[in-house]
Amino acid sequence: MLLTFDQVGEMLDDLADAFPPVLFDGLNGGVNLLEEAVPDPDFPEGEMYILGEYCDDLLGRYINLYYGSFAALAKSEDWSVDTWTDELRTTLAHELTHHLEALGGLHGLDDRDAEELARWRAEYAAEADASEE
Repeated sequence: MLLTFDQVGEMLDDLADAFPPVLFDGLNGGVNLLEEAVPDPDFPEGEMYILGEYCDDLLGRYINLYYGSFAALAKSEDWSVDTWTDELRTTLAHELTHHLEALGGLHGLDDRDAEELARWRAEYAAEADASEE
């Protein structure tokens, strides 16, 4: 099921309201739903998408979630409304964890994300090599 940008925005607002407000302290740019899809540049187009990111830059601290990335996966995996909810909640929680770690000067989740991406890249390269043989 493909939800519209507005439907996902409402869903995201409801999900964010369910988190304890203290988790948003210092997140001066809030949580933003952006329309674009963000393919991971390290993978062929359509293979891997960036669903969200925690940003800490000159504009402040904020979280961006990418509707287009969620929609691309929803189309290819035939998501239900429950899947949309689970994926949005999981991604928001993940990015809030990055925020909290940044406030505390920690980077455990950054390290885990880097290890996971390295493993996926290696698996993808191995599959590509095997298919070429």
